Amino acid sequence: QVQLVESGGGLVQAGGSLRLSCAASVSIISLNHMAWFRQTPGKQRELVARISSGGSINYVDSVKGRFTISRDIAKKTVYLQMNSLKPEDTAVYYCNGKNMWDDYWGQGTQVTVSS
Repeated sequence: QVQLVESGGGLVQAGGSLRLSCAASVSIISLNHMAWFRQTPGKQRELVARISSGGSINYVDSVKGRFTISRDIAKKTVYLQMNSLKPEDTAVYYCNGKNMWDDYWGQGTQVTVSS
């Protein structure tokens, strides 16, 4: 069983920055990918950024140039650096990991951006 624990959410003013962390219980390169999703009430969970085991990265268009996903393999941790935050970035952010057997999710961390 893979466990993912997020941290780093909070309240920030528009234009500010936050860094989210996701600590995994297994080697993160043993997973096909690690990703960050976000969800607001009444909407589907949205992929924000993903990094594959090989290091390939992709982002949803709305965060390109503002968010950066990275990883520390030794620490089994994936990060999401969020800059130039906007009120529309307000959501619960979830860490996700996937292997050939299952999808794994963290408990979520709230990010609130005030205008």
